[in-house]
Amino acid sequence: MPNPAELINRAGIEARALTALLKAGAIGGSSPLKTVEILKTLRSFGPFGSAVHLAAIRHPDAPAIADERGEISYAEFDELINRLANALLALGLKPGDGIAMLCKNHRAPLVVGFAASRAGLRSLWLNTSFSSRQATEVCEREGVDLLIHDAEFTEAVAGVEPRFGKYVVDVAGASVDDLDRLIAQGSPALPSAPAKPGRIVLLTSGTTGTPKGAPRADPKGFAIPGGVLDRMPMRSGETTVMGPPLFHGTGLLLALLAISVGNKLVLRTKFDPRQMLADISDHRASTICVVPVMLQRMVELGPEELGSYDTTSLKCAFTAGSQLPAAVSKQVSELIGDVIYNLYGSTEVSVATIATPTDVREAPTSVGRPTLGVRIKILGENGKPLPQGQTGRIFVGTTAPFEGYTGGGGKDIIDGLMATGDVGHFDPQGRLYIDGRDDEMIVSGGENVFPREVEELLVTHPAIADAAVLGAEDESFGQRLRAFIVLKPGETLDAATVQDFVKDNLARYKSPRDVLFLEELPRNPTGKVLKRELANL
Repeated sequence: MPNPAELINRAGIEARALTALLKAGAIGGSSPLKTVEILKTLRSFGPFGSAVHLAAIRHPDAPAIADERGEISYAEFDELINRLANALLALGLKPGDGIAMLCKNHRAPLVVGFAASRAGLRSLWLNTSFSSRQATEVCEREGVDLLIHDAEFTEAVAGVEPRFGKYVVDVAGASVDDLDRLIAQGSPALPSAPAKPGRIVLLTSGTTGTPKGAPRADPKGFAIPGGVLDRMPMRSGETTVMGPPLFHGTGLLLALLAISVGNKLVLRTKFDPRQMLADISDHRASTICVVPVMLQRMVELGPEELGSYDTTSLKCAFTAGSQLPAAVSKQVSELIGDVIYNLYGSTEVSVATIATPTDVREAPTSVGRPTLGVRIKILGENGKPLPQGQTGRIFVGTTAPFEGYTGGGGKDIIDGLMATGDVGHFDPQGRLYIDGRDDEMIVSGGENVFPREVEELLVTHPAIADAAVLGAEDESFGQRLRAFIVLKPGETLDAATVQDFVKDNLARYKSPRDVLFLEELPRNPTGKVLKRELANL
């Protein structure tokens, strides 16, 4: 039972969150009649299930989605969701049953996800890079009752046999597909409210093992969206261009925020730096959602080509999902402007910190300060808080932690705070720095080394486009650093030059003993380097 002080604190957090939502245009400005309908819908379907309906009440004719099929308004988007929710229930699906989507970025997974929530069903967002074996294993483990997938993934889901079948999506909309036919069968009326809104099940990135299901119920308050909008300048009636996959927590969060303020959401099935720049220009986008490697690909086009696109409308490049190299943020600031908002969080803890453009300028390797309602502590091996500046395990407390993995287990929890799996430290200004994964630290010749510091340095070399560093066994030193280097086009470099560059800028023991040159680094769809694949090279 929360004590009075906790209740007062939570009330203050919610008040500030609502103020941020009001300022962004996510709430307010409605007639008394519409306000009553909004409150009723929220109570019936929760924040996720009601998001599009609330936008349709306030902005029915505004463009909601632009994808390969064209544009639809919020009223049209809302009707598709209602029809699908009713059609799913008519099939015989019951509250708590599971629907999985294996889709790239287009309207279908959003329609399915929102419809599932309205019908009280679980929605499982599958990774589009899954092998057939992974797709089958995850669907069996998560209890999938119906599967909706893009036509290109037919082979990948051949081994999945849900009891309510599989429905194929034609992304380009050249013909009426299975999902279209199912939607057409449903009533356009708002379905009856479920006993509980459906849960969302996202998957961990799986960079070090099989992805785990991390279910999350609708949040009880508005601290998460309010905390993000309190920090970034997304406003009603603008345009957001989506880069990361929607099955990634960052992509889904930004899509939900864009919808909540009535933005037009531009979706592409494949990221291309030129296409994103063209979308910014053509749609006068104020916000883009990216992972760091996408920003890297954009600035690699060079000042002349990048300058040929009109990016003056851009106010926010919201990035998350993996390490943002300081060298890349500096290039973006110089070529596009102070637009980077760098988020740190995870599937398990949700949003933890956001670095504003000021933070990025002043402390480019930091991930900023905790967002609204978030507590962060740096703990030592004994579970006790460490002094400011010392590196330790990062523990985060939010208003909506995940519920534990669907296969069992969870994260370490101390004093109500959850381990992120990272280690880091705070600076005197309260900014958080991620020094590495708690399982990536290596001990070489008795010295502790985190690969991230070396990676940050390597990408500042004028000949290096990308770099990753990890530990390898060493008979003499216990462990040694091994660097994997991707060179810029036309550049040449040898191992000795790389090693000397590190020695000239960091302690000598941080210089990699092995240097391997690759055409590209293996990454998952959210931009994280797959170090388990590098370890096998």
